[in-house]
Amino acid sequence: MMDFIQRIGQFLQFSFVRYALIVGVLIALCSSLLGVTLVLKRFSFIGDGLSHVAFGAMAVAAVVGLTNQMLIVMPVTVVAAILLLRTGQNARVKGDASVALISVFALAFGYLMMNLFPTSSNVSADVCGTLFGSVSILTLSPWEVWVCAGLALLTVLIFIFFYNRIFAVTFDENFAKATGVKTQVYNLIIAVIIAVVIVLAMNLVGSLLISALIIFPALSAMRVAKSFLSVTVTSTVISVVTALVGLLLAIGLPQGVPVGPTIVVVQAAAFLLFYLVGFIKEKVKV
Repeated sequence: MMDFIQRIGQFLQFSFVRYALIVGVLIALCSSLLGVTLVLKRFSFIGDGLSHVAFGAMAVAAVVGLTNQMLIVMPVTVVAAILLLRTGQNARVKGDASVALISVFALAFGYLMMNLFPTSSNVSADVCGTLFGSVSILTLSPWEVWVCAGLALLTVLIFIFFYNRIFAVTFDENFAKATGVKTQVYNLIIAVIIAVVIVLAMNLVGSLLISALIIFPALSAMRVAKSFLSVTVTSTVISVVTALVGLLLAIGLPQGVPVGPTIVVVQAAAFLLFYLVGFIKEKVKV
């Protein structure tokens, strides 16, 4: 244990490790805020769909040689989020089907591009790193940290400012629409914010594991909290703590475990713990 603490202390002396911890906490914070809404609206796997779209866009950006891949990845993912929202409201194409259509095509297209126009000698390693998280979280520049901090602050402010509208749209969209709430506008805001969070989170956990950041904290919080506000706050705390623990474990363990899967495993363990706590609370009430 002392060796682990000493190892963490040594690594924290490096600025790139501190940058990774800051960005990891900010991404966990943002993903948990909208996670409760997506789970309650039964649209949890939008994270998977958008992450696959981001993977495809990232592959195209790599093929054309863009140094700043965000110029392609961010707008494409935002447009995909809007399309998912529109098609999800279509009676002929339900939400889950639209997610499957877009995500599978984007994933296949991205992998095809990376094989047809390889940018390195080890395509398999590049694909694996993008899908499951790579060391890119440990190679962030100060500018990228500031961009992430700005987007995280914007996400939190939008959520706080439109909290009542998001609450209404989450629980009863038809009633909210009947009372004059512009539900399409707020659904659009939610979709765009999720798209931004997805793009940021790809550096942390990879495109295949992003939905864990959205789903696990929300489901864990629902086991012990009841109101929308308490669930959101609890989810945020769980997400930030588990992301921080996962990052520290990935950095401190001598085996050199990958960051993304470590965070997801920690969040899964937290879910099991909160599930047990919720089960005990229900039995005590009986």
